[in-house]
Amino acid sequence: MTRLKSRILLADDHNLVRRGLRHILDAQPDLEVTAEAADGAEAVRAALEGELDLAILDISMPRMTGLQAARELHKRRPELPILILTMHENEQYLREALRAGASGYVVKKVADRDLVEAVRATLRGGEFRYPGTGSEAIEDALRAAREGEDPRHPLTPRETEIVKLIAESYTTKEIAQALFIAEKTVDSHRANVMEKLGLHDRVELTRYAIRNGLVEA
Repeated sequence: MTRLKSRILLADDHNLVRRGLRHILDAQPDLEVTAEAADGAEAVRAALEGELDLAILDISMPRMTGLQAARELHKRRPELPILILTMHENEQYLREALRAGASGYVVKKVADRDLVEAVRATLRGGEFRYPGTGSEAIEDALRAAREGEDPRHPLTPRETEIVKLIAESYTTKEIAQALFIAEKTVDSHRANVMEKLGLHDRVELTRYAIRNGLVEA
């Protein structure tokens, strides 16, 4: 028997935003939000445990960003299409979304107009779509993603996780518990990050995290 509705995971840390987006999606005869998450780690768990056809991930979420969650899901469940939601309207985030394994990218301010179309295109396995971005920019982003270019972000995925948590005011002990690693390992990663980025304290590290979309200002 053919399933009538595509099952969607919706992850966003703002309850009001999730409610609005769910209303848009559930109003469609062929779409249904069957799971929700308030952070990236919760989204990964829900996607791995449930039967889904698509994951929609906000790019800026606590504990684990949408990009980090997308990378994890792309590695552990590569057949699941991923659509990234963001308030950032620039090609850097387009490239990052592609590199993370996303199949689509929608800017929040036009989600009421573009979300349903983007969801259906992603479910069909269509090519990457980003309304408002020229085809040349998309081709550049695709090429960069294929070739693994990432000159502006020298950190490893683990280092990036730790930077995000530090910027969110987690202590060394809390970071170790969240990532299931030793406190000495957290300290070692922090020192490596500081050296790589030429930073000196938590304030500079937080500014870096904000500039690179790991946390919201």
